[in-house]
Amino acid sequence: MNPDMTQALLLALAGGVLIGLASVALLYSHGRIAGISGILGGMLDANYKEFGWRLAFVVGMIAGGVILLLTAPEAIGTPTGRSLPAMVVAGLLVGFGTRLGSGCTSGHGICGLSRFSGRSLVAVLTFMLTGAVTVFVVRVFLGGAA
Repeated sequence: MNPDMTQALLLALAGGVLIGLASVALLYSHGRIAGISGILGGMLDANYKEFGWRLAFVVGMIAGGVILLLTAPEAIGTPTGRSLPAMVVAGLLVGFGTRLGSGCTSGHGICGLSRFSGRSLVAVLTFMLTGAVTVFVVRVFLGGAA
């Protein structure tokens, strides 16, 4: 294995461990699942006693992304080539879907599966299948890159 591949694998492993530790810490300290749709959705509710930790979680995620962009921009990936309105609509559809499905990939995929939740298993399989079908349809039938 070449050194670049080894470094990428180690960084991915470290990221996974940090996500796992953060999920356990949130569950232990607040009794909450680290699903971003629930955390962000809860910020929009009128329950202000939980607003502080939710805001800190979201700000930490944004700050982490900004720090990564400044220190290792190659890790962020390439631009999608999609317009801003298309990205906004896509984001709103994802947000709607996560509320409709009672959770997102982080809540179900990281926290739910680690707790052996059958509902989370079904949700993750649905996310993955829907994503694969979407990529196939966009690439084959619409002639674009997903």
